[in-house]
Amino acid sequence: MNAAVILLLTSGCFTWSSALYTPNRAASNKLKYLLEPPVYAEVIGRRGENVTLPCILRTKPSHYKVKWTKLQTEHVGKENIIMISNSHAFKRYGRLGPRATLRNAHSMDASLQLSHLELEDGGSYRCELINGIEDESVVVSLRIEGVVFPYQSQNGRYRLTYQGAQEACAEQDGILASFSQLYRAWTEGLDWCNAGWLDDGTVHYPIIEPRPACGGQTLPGIRSYGPKDKKLDQFDAFCFTSQTSGSVSYISGSFSFQQAEDACNRQGSELALVGQLYSAWRFQNYDQCDGGWLKDGSVRFPISNPRERCGGIPEAGVRSFGFPNKMKDLYGAYCYR
Repeated sequence: MNAAVILLLTSGCFTWSSALYTPNRAASNKLKYLLEPPVYAEVIGRRGENVTLPCILRTKPSHYKVKWTKLQTEHVGKENIIMISNSHAFKRYGRLGPRATLRNAHSMDASLQLSHLELEDGGSYRCELINGIEDESVVVSLRIEGVVFPYQSQNGRYRLTYQGAQEACAEQDGILASFSQLYRAWTEGLDWCNAGWLDDGTVHYPIIEPRPACGGQTLPGIRSYGPKDKKLDQFDAFCFTSQTSGSVSYISGSFSFQQAEDACNRQGSELALVGQLYSAWRFQNYDQCDGGWLKDGSVRFPISNPRERCGGIPEAGVRSFGFPNKMKDLYGAYCYR
């Protein structure tokens, strides 16, 4: 099978309790009112799940407020604040506010609960105790478990401005990946020779096996072009997605693009997005040794159990035929419902 290969190794399943805190005397003496480090240094969740970001008081000042903020270098001001509370009431702010509540499991609990996680929710969160005299804070990291996938315009390599890359990822049920998400994917095996935009406006590509065509015989790592002109420069994109609420299925046949779309519609579904196929492969171990149309006009197939007659590549991944002529009636259909 003469198919281009997209191979991604993604983060393994971790439980949010994997960073269990063990109290020690040195850590306890750092702050007067707040427990530091937090109970969990990192909380991990998937899109759609609920998580709790821990913040525990060791003792209470006579008067205080607790303020939860998401730390974002690109934004400043009130939009960063999620919630401000005191012993009597609380007020929500910004995009995250409507999905945020305080756990209040006991009188010393100021932990924040976030419901229905979204892809953009990953990052660092600060719990700050404010009493006007001895303000204190602790920081908790939230990591959305997911998969990074490279994406190229159907018009060819390096055709996306920064905004075009953002839109392309959104159209495929994803967002532009962060550097930390790309780095994690690289440490677990992502090797890709085309440079792509990240969410901070920088351009990179991950290399496991150095070769002349991909930056020369230098050490493996993340190759960086640094910040680029968001309006003028054009590259591919590294997108990030997580689990979905629906499922992907395959319809066997020899369809043109329109026929594949019609076949999905007859089943009450629609052609799957690239991100939805990657999510099914990553979280449901979806395996189908047949090329099928996707909504963007590309043809791909997911392999969780590598074998000789399914691409001939020893690693699991999502294989791609690129963007064939839509009139060719050669492929099946991947549907999402």
